[in-house]
Amino acid sequence: MTEPPVPAAPASLEVSGLAYAYPDGHQALFGVDLTVGRGERVALLGPNGAGKTTLVLHLNGILTAGAGSVAVAGVPVAKRNLAEIRRRVGIVFQDPDDQLFMPTVREDVAFGPAASGLRGPELEARVTAALGQVGMAEYADRPPHHLSFGQRRRVAVATVLAMEPEILVLDEPSSNLDPASRRELADILRALDITVLMVTHDLPYALELCPRAVILSEGVIVADGPTGQLLGDEKLMGAHRLELPFGFHPRSVSPRHVAP
Repeated sequence: MTEPPVPAAPASLEVSGLAYAYPDGHQALFGVDLTVGRGERVALLGPNGAGKTTLVLHLNGILTAGAGSVAVAGVPVAKRNLAEIRRRVGIVFQDPDDQLFMPTVREDVAFGPAASGLRGPELEARVTAALGQVGMAEYADRPPHHLSFGQRRRVAVATVLAMEPEILVLDEPSSNLDPASRRELADILRALDITVLMVTHDLPYALELCPRAVILSEGVIVADGPTGQLLGDEKLMGAHRLELPFGFHPRSVSPRHVAP
């Protein structure tokens, strides 16, 4: 007798018909549809004012959809599910100092899991694993404000990884990093076995890390495809105020540096 097929796991993120207007009447999103599969790394691109931040704030329920729906690993983003959704969607802010407020790195990384009820050896193991993933284990007992900016950003990533999220959302992860720190963070993100949504204006970084890109412009998704293909479309880029650095071309990134 033939065994029934095993149902496919739900996508990490499913956004359907998402629309949102701010209280002042400004319509920020107009029916956004977006599906991100488990383990994908996707760059969310677009000019300032395109609606990128508004979209991200719907992923963990900070904003509530005016129309449409959002689901994370099959769980609807709704008031009744907010605690679970906020565990599943981890956001790393552009400024790591917005996330680091405890006396030591260890305490910062432990804060989220401890608030969720984790204690003892299980909590310590979670903290150790998260710091190990970002190469910061030896700094566990250091005050965060004694670290470099790049190190603080890595600790901020660890605070999210300690929650074992479904999706890691990064807001401008390469901003204010020196070249070495930029490369180190890229290596860390590339090694993570997790779904990543990266909001960035750093188009070369998007190309290096994300095989897929989505362009959001004036509240709608205007393009969704291979990152190199989108960045190489001069007409598309110009129409949505996206510009590569002078002299840079998508083909100038070596295949060994492009995300698999």
